[in-house]
Amino acid sequence: MPAPSDGPDQAVPRSRRDPVARRRAITQAAADLLVEGGDLTHRRVADRAGVPLGSTTYYFADLGELREAALNLLAEGLDEAFAETRQQTAEADGDPDVLASQLYDYLCDRDRLRADAALQGAALQRPELRHLERRWADNMAELLSAWTSPINARLVAAFVDGVGVHALLHDEPLDRAALSRAITALMRLPAAGEEKK
Repeated sequence: MPAPSDGPDQAVPRSRRDPVARRRAITQAAADLLVEGGDLTHRRVADRAGVPLGSTTYYFADLGELREAALNLLAEGLDEAFAETRQQTAEADGDPDVLASQLYDYLCDRDRLRADAALQGAALQRPELRHLERRWADNMAELLSAWTSPINARLVAAFVDGVGVHALLHDEPLDRAALSRAITALMRLPAAGEEKK
């Protein structure tokens, strides 16, 4: 799983004779450093990955390429988590309470929140990487459109982004009941043209 590893003292296992594993270890180390908010340098990545310094430049032309590979790895981890959300939401026929419960679990997972924040930060700084972060919102809107209007589905996705930032800044998420009320209200907003006059 491309989630952050267990910490700075745990290098990703690699094989001396396995270039795929070595590249993966370097990419995972860079992803871990991004999630921790640290600067990427070849030396820091090599130290974290437990590989010689020259390996980082052998497998990646520059830090930009390494950063993009690390961000892609983080996005893959979020995609895997979203696949579970998709399945549980579909099984619950779009029940906002189930979605709120899944959202609460996500908001309690600091590593996932920080991975998402790393993607958001990169997308803000480099427009060519925005597709990595937009992918999640697009998937959420597409999923929820089966039970609400497309605009309401987008509102829920935007709400999730906002409560993610809130949880990071306040060190705790909103409670499940508040999340459920908000998601239910957003999903039940009248469609355009149906508002009360």
